[in-house]
Amino acid sequence: MSTFTHEARQLAFQQLDQAKLTFAARGWFPGTSGNLSVKISSSPLLVAVTASGKDKTLSTPNDYLVVDAENKPYETTSLKPSAETQIHTAIYRNIPKAGAVFHVHTIANNLISELYGDVGYVTLRDQELIKGLGIWEEGAEIRIPIVENYADIPKLANAVENVLDPRIPGVLIRNHGIYAWGGNDFEAKRHLESFEFLFSYHLQWLQVRHLAVQA
Repeated sequence: MSTFTHEARQLAFQQLDQAKLTFAARGWFPGTSGNLSVKISSSPLLVAVTASGKDKTLSTPNDYLVVDAENKPYETTSLKPSAETQIHTAIYRNIPKAGAVFHVHTIANNLISELYGDVGYVTLRDQELIKGLGIWEEGAEIRIPIVENYADIPKLANAVENVLDPRIPGVLIRNHGIYAWGGNDFEAKRHLESFEFLFSYHLQWLQVRHLAVQA
């Protein structure tokens, strides 16, 4: 049974607004890039998502809309969902516990995805912030999948779908950005922040190691 109500929609929009402004303040939405979603209902799948082409440093009454499992507006609206909404719905279909999906573009996640794109994943280990992903094993090692940045969105969504790992709440798209998710908006934000810290640390560690070898 659908849990879609006016109150549920407004709550999802508020959650999206809070996440959007937080990430925008960090410069994670260059141009009008990036997109965010919060799941309202699992059966049928209904998702609140950022509208296409909006300046994410601002808040307006027309920043979000609700789409169904076919990525179409659930209610009459002039707004268009992000072209990459298909990736969000693919994640929700395959990760039933996912309650929010956040996609941002940063220099760090782009560099990491290009450095390790040919391998198809980046391996990170022995870092405290891995715990921010809900992985608490001592000396934990994780592999974050990387897929090619296909211009064809259905092909890109299928590529993401094929590498989803319920244990690793994120997928990198080469020279594009990251999709991170969690059971709710708070958890998705925590996961995204953890990934971004890990990427930035790894890049700086590579630089320091290179300088140390040259010294």
